[in-house]
Amino acid sequence: MRYTRRQIGQMALGSLPAAAFLPRPVWAAVQTARPRPNSRVAGVQIGLNVPYSFGNNNMPGDEVLDKCLELGVSAVEIRSQPIERAMGWVAPAAARGQAAAGAVAEQLRAWRRTADLAKAQAFRKQYADAGVALEILKLDGIYAFDDQEMDYAFALAKAVGARAISCEIDAKGTERVGTFADKHQLMVGYHGHAETTPAHWEAAFAQAKFNGANLDLGHFVAGNNTSPVPFIKQYHDRITHVHVKDRKLHGGPNTPFGQGDTPIVEVLRLLRDEKWRIQATIEFEYPVPGGSTLMADRMAEIAKTVAFCRQALA
Repeated sequence: MRYTRRQIGQMALGSLPAAAFLPRPVWAAVQTARPRPNSRVAGVQIGLNVPYSFGNNNMPGDEVLDKCLELGVSAVEIRSQPIERAMGWVAPAAARGQAAAGAVAEQLRAWRRTADLAKAQAFRKQYADAGVALEILKLDGIYAFDDQEMDYAFALAKAVGARAISCEIDAKGTERVGTFADKHQLMVGYHGHAETTPAHWEAAFAQAKFNGANLDLGHFVAGNNTSPVPFIKQYHDRITHVHVKDRKLHGGPNTPFGQGDTPIVEVLRLLRDEKWRIQATIEFEYPVPGGSTLMADRMAEIAKTVAFCRQALA
């Protein structure tokens, strides 16, 4: 079947849930016809934590990219799963129990020893050609990595063009990870939760030059019961990116943007006015209204968060 340029353009501008079933040349044309995304507003890069925000960490890279384009997002924090899947890693069937999880981790470690990083570079090119930068690489389970796997993690980050790695903060592990960060001269942004205090990050900062913070605005407010603005002002040069979400004080719940106690607008305008290179990474966590589990409804809510950030910076 032949498609006219107009038909291709119409497909590009709409949502294509059945896009995967289009012939490859047509799908390539659709991607080319779709307007390039641009979520840099007043100098602040609005990003998105993917595929976590879409509710499926194992979502294929093609689908992740399509959703970013639909939302007009031009930079992301991306987990390793879609990248390594595109590189050829095939995860075993879901298994339960600690022993099963350990076995899967060993299989993944063995695969990583011979993984072809050229395929990661191809993944990067696919996103770059579409206008989406892979600025932050999120890695799960990094504290269990052996030395070879740790070197691989930083090599993978560089292969996809990331300027930082992100992972959970762990008081017993940040010093070791930091030695590799300094070795590879690539920042690691440690992600904090409600129980994380400034002192936890300050300890990590003292351990390594390239140890940094992925400051979650909502968690900070809910756990520390105060604004994150002073911390950002003091340590902006160690902050790789902030997670943008809204929460209530005193351990309160996630809320739609603008309905909680998190000073999202103030933080975004601070980043704008100071011209700091800190990605404002939306991490979608509040419940979809009505309890809907439909992806279309989730996407509609994520679009609202992007619009909120754009308006704050306009």
